[in-house]
Amino acid sequence: NLMKVSIIGVKGYPIVYGGYETLIKSLADRLKNKEIELTIYCHAALFKNKPTQVDGVRLVYLPAIEKKSLSQLTHSLLSTIHACFSGADIIFYVNVANAPFGFLPRLFGKKTVINVDGLEWLRPKWKGLGSLYFKFCAKLVRYFFDRVITDAVEMQRIYQTEFQALSNVITYGAEKPDQYFPEMLGKYGIKEREYYLVVGRMIPDNNLDLMIDEYLNSGSNKKLVIIGDDFFKGSFAQSIEKKIAGNQHIVLTGYINNHDELCTFYKYCFAYIHGHEYGGTNPTMIAALRENAFILALETPFTQEMLDHGKTGIFFSKQKNSMAELLKKVENISFEQDAENVRMKGGERVQQQYNWDNIANQYDQLFKELLKK
Repeated sequence: NLMKVSIIGVKGYPIVYGGYETLIKSLADRLKNKEIELTIYCHAALFKNKPTQVDGVRLVYLPAIEKKSLSQLTHSLLSTIHACFSGADIIFYVNVANAPFGFLPRLFGKKTVINVDGLEWLRPKWKGLGSLYFKFCAKLVRYFFDRVITDAVEMQRIYQTEFQALSNVITYGAEKPDQYFPEMLGKYGIKEREYYLVVGRMIPDNNLDLMIDEYLNSGSNKKLVIIGDDFFKGSFAQSIEKKIAGNQHIVLTGYINNHDELCTFYKYCFAYIHGHEYGGTNPTMIAALRENAFILALETPFTQEMLDHGKTGIFFSKQKNSMAELLKKVENISFEQDAENVRMKGGERVQQQYNWDNIANQYDQLFKELLKK
């Protein structure tokens, strides 16, 4: 007797763009072996071929109003209506923006679960109305969902204190690559251990402008490699491109979709620099830990939690020269052994704390308990 779980809120499967898609792909690969029948709702516009099944996962393609702000919500609404009339036992939403849809399935006797992600209402990307909307959604989760999932202890605390919503903490993992491609670095004009790495979308939330300024101020001879793209080429991304135009030391790779290639960049960097400010458990940080990268992170309660309070990384602040001074410090030859010690602890941390197999088991358990009730 298979338990039927429908997933709403991602662009589709098996494509991987961002955090949610990665989460669902990694979960789907594991849950389908656990007496669970998965159905994933996909954005029809993104798929030329529309197979109804891939790797044992059922796929449903629905249209959406393909405008930046409406795409997700219109798609989630249609998906919710479709799911209400389906045989699904549990409807699992990702992204707190989908919270308003959670009440419908319950009218149809379905169980509902939501993974809420980060502090969306604080992110610069969502000024004004967007920010109010996310805050409104966060207030709804305790009423509309049987289970709420937060991906960090700190996020659990915020949802409990600010929104009186109780949640289960289930973190996030990193997939290991099939192989590495060190020879690929030459294509980008970089060498092993001779570059800093930044991975993330070109949006203000990730403090890319701060990191570039600090890097330039540090006078470092190592290159700065920035992997990521702004999907909707915004003014921020353009200003960044202008700022670094013609600089031989900064390499913009654009979006890199190939998992093995991405892991190669993490594995061979001198250090990975993390500037994300508003997320919980961040996927790029876990990928860096998994590859034993040396991590320099903007200090937030979330990065403190992920880096085990400084055991698996070092922190800088947003104050002027904080990061620049740190770069000078870590490039000093006498610091090499410290860096090596920090590096080695990263992989262990992932095995214990951010392991996809354990994570899939936790979701499996949560779903099964929910149906037993």
